[in-house]
Amino acid sequence: MVKLWLVALGAALTLVGCAVELVEIGTPREQVLAKYGAPTRVVPIATGTRLQYSRQPVGQSAIMVDLDPSDRVASVRQVLNEKDFARVAPGEWTRDVAEREFGRPAFISRVASWTGDILVYCWLDVGRTDMFFYVYLDPSNVVQKVGQGMEFKEVREPRE
Repeated sequence: MVKLWLVALGAALTLVGCAVELVEIGTPREQVLAKYGAPTRVVPIATGTRLQYSRQPVGQSAIMVDLDPSDRVASVRQVLNEKDFARVAPGEWTRDVAEREFGRPAFISRVASWTGDILVYCWLDVGRTDMFFYVYLDPSNVVQKVGQGMEFKEVREPRE
């Protein structure tokens, strides 16, 4: 049942993720919500409000719809990409900033060699390679470093 729910959620978010990119600048908030549904998260930003449409953990995109103070679309962009990841400032960004800029992660990891959480985002690079972007937090939730990795999928031989 849970697997079926995740498949349905993934399909719905796929449609939302693709459609949100087509929202025009100046569109009122009510029209965005009527057309694309509830965002996965709403966060305040310096210039107004951000509607996050994230496909994590089942997808590889996160669309940010920024609204100006009059609640009209000021910008729309897919943020899980190398250019946006390069904006992360270790020592300055916190968990809250990372989640404001990229949405909630696909999952949170812990490893013995690191004392804090590791936020993990799934994304697709230009070459259509499945990738991970890691945000390493210290125990105070301050970003200390970032990293990337490629997802290797197991290839199985068909059974006879």
